[in-house]
Amino acid sequence: MIPCTVLIPAHDEADYIDACLDSLLAQDHVGPVQVILIANGCRDATAKRARLRQAEFSRRSWSLKVEELEQGGKTGALNHGDRCADPDSVRVYLDADIRMSPGLLGGLVQALDTPEPRYAGGRLVVSPARSFVSRNYARFWQKLPFVHRGVTGAGLFAVNPPGRARWGNFPAIISDDTFARLQFTEEERILVDEPYDWPIAEGFARLVRVRRRQDLGVAEIARDFPELPERQGHVRPDRSELMGLAAADPLGFAIYAAVALAVRLGRNKQKWARGR
Repeated sequence: MIPCTVLIPAHDEADYIDACLDSLLAQDHVGPVQVILIANGCRDATAKRARLRQAEFSRRSWSLKVEELEQGGKTGALNHGDRCADPDSVRVYLDADIRMSPGLLGGLVQALDTPEPRYAGGRLVVSPARSFVSRNYARFWQKLPFVHRGVTGAGLFAVNPPGRARWGNFPAIISDDTFARLQFTEEERILVDEPYDWPIAEGFARLVRVRRRQDLGVAEIARDFPELPERQGHVRPDRSELMGLAAADPLGFAIYAAVALAVRLGRNKQKWARGR
């Protein structure tokens, strides 16, 4: 069976890393797995907490390696993790606040066990939000075609060795997941029908800040890598789709539209914003 490397970039994720590692240990996948956690610029106990879990991975005949980098930055952490990874393995890029359902890792490895370049992801499910605004925004957003039927790559994506050969280092950009996804056409992207929990930003202001950052990331890719956006595929709903969704959930649509309007009217020069 093809080996698998799970790369987890983590910046001050001590409150979340145990749940992420718990979900990995609960996977029903039986093949070889190497987990590499890259603690980048951490000022908390992320690396320490992860090291306390190494024996549990060893009991599964899996490995958990913890790398610490003084410099923060997700793309730098990803590139360091790639240099540590088995070059012949499926690479799973996993955010530290994601929880995978038990069948997802095995489904990703199976989908990517092919000589053709392929990209794969699971079925994104937004974790229950605390705020009224975020709950309603999430309910509407999850019904958009890109999220409902596509492979978003948000928080989790995977590629096989021929797929990873499509690019070298991750460039220093905002949206690493979009950059990786657009190395592949829609036909080369595989949706594995197993869920994973993805946290959403809480409250209107945070939703606007994160959405604005996401838009900046897409614009940055269009500017610096103009050949990539043509591979987007069916991302935005057409007018009839959007009106149908709005009619089915007017409250969710109103909040979604208000966030989108605030993003357009505002300005944001920041390069990074935590997505929760």
